[in-house]
Amino acid sequence: MKKRFRGLALRCVRLASTFPKGPIGEVFTRQLVKAATGAAANCRAACVARSRADFISKIGIVEEETDESVFWIDLAVDAGLVKAPRVQALAHEGREILAMVIQSRKTAKSRQTGAKNARKARGAGRA
Repeated sequence: MKKRFRGLALRCVRLASTFPKGPIGEVFTRQLVKAATGAAANCRAACVARSRADFISKIGIVEEETDESVFWIDLAVDAGLVKAPRVQALAHEGREILAMVIQSRKTAKSRQTGAKNARKARGAGRA
């Protein structure tokens, strides 16, 4: 997953470098690059999380940053900064990665809840 995030971030950086110069282009460039690189960096951080709770927290940030990246790609098309066919594959990749992250967070949260319930059940048996 780290490789896919790194690839997404690099493609977003390259896309942002094609935005027109000026205040609008600068806002789009800054926001897209910040979101995409933040998602990649936080994905790395999630991969070395010290606990399941830490992982869930970090992967939640990754989810937000990835969703924001897709938002800025879509908005760049809507604003006429880039043609849709040029970023179609990039937007699709972003959505695919986002779906994986959402599922990963849900799975981790479910396992966390399951582990808590199992500990409670073991504790109740001792009373």
